[in-house]
Amino acid sequence: ADPYNVVTDVQEQWPSPPSGSEVVPRAQRVRSSALITAKQWVLASRPDGQPTVENFRFEEVELPELSDGQILVENTFASVDPYMRGRMNDVKSYIEPFQIDEPLTGTAVGVVAESRSNKFKTGDTVRHFAGWRTHAVLNEDQAEQIDTSLAPAEAYLGILGQTGLTAYVGLTAVGEMREGDVVFISGAAGAVGSAAGQIAKHLGAAKVIGSAGSPEKVDYLTGIGFDEAFNYKDGDVNGQLAKAAPDGVDVYFDNVGGDHLEAAIQNANTFGRIAMCGAIAQYNDTEPAPGPRNLGLSIGKCLTLRGFVVGQYTHLAKEFQEKIAPLIVDESIKYASTVREGIENMPNAFLELFEGGNTGKMIVKF
Repeated sequence: ADPYNVVTDVQEQWPSPPSGSEVVPRAQRVRSSALITAKQWVLASRPDGQPTVENFRFEEVELPELSDGQILVENTFASVDPYMRGRMNDVKSYIEPFQIDEPLTGTAVGVVAESRSNKFKTGDTVRHFAGWRTHAVLNEDQAEQIDTSLAPAEAYLGILGQTGLTAYVGLTAVGEMREGDVVFISGAAGAVGSAAGQIAKHLGAAKVIGSAGSPEKVDYLTGIGFDEAFNYKDGDVNGQLAKAAPDGVDVYFDNVGGDHLEAAIQNANTFGRIAMCGAIAQYNDTEPAPGPRNLGLSIGKCLTLRGFVVGQYTHLAKEFQEKIAPLIVDESIKYASTVREGIENMPNAFLELFEGGNTGKMIVKF
């Protein structure tokens, strides 16, 4: 298997739970060997605005006996990501919403503890989509083996996974970045933003500018190769960007929305491109956020604003693996992880994302 393989669209295949029963990953069966008890988080209620820990519930369930072609995975690391906030709402989107009283899901890494699959053996390290739990019973096509001798498990949850691919496609396929461009990235100290800035430099950007929410994060960005960075909490995002980019911005990688998007439009060069990856500043709004007040400037500047989700660009995974993954493995491109200990802390780790509590990828270690 390609050691840089990137999972981009692993889908859950859990059946709906029987009415009135405890939620389990699969139909409950009596195990012929010792019973395995898993701890897991389920969605207790849907939030109105900012989520709280009360929207989550911690449960213990007994896992079923394996069927042919299945594996039991003991999770070691799990990812929490801003996109999960949208899944807490019962709305149609590019990914299915979480369901009340059902286990939450997300990318995780674990070790195969038991196998009835010809594809995996006990002791293999795998990546899959059944996070937010200590153990998971998976079909063999719901997991992929990873090589932790090349990079730590945390890297496969971030920059060697969807995080890195998101940064790459946002710059190339969506932002159509060219050598010599000036690139601005908001939320730049996050997992995707920090990856995008470094990838932009390796693709030949003339200047890469990032915004972040603390002096420490600003220092982090300049330390990993950003040419300039500023603290948006100092106020006047538009003015700070104008000072950092006196010759204008050619590509804006948007993770924030709001005043950052307005500033990017204001400072964009003619034929500038805006890759709209996220809008974390608006995820907890209870009312629809108004559009950029200066959107009309896009007409005269001939700007392109294009939203995207990484699942629509899986065809570029091989290209990412060939061009960028080796730079990550040899540490030419660096990454940071913010690690919280214990599955019991997963909701708190998730909520920290909306308070700027992470530098790089937010991961929970079990």
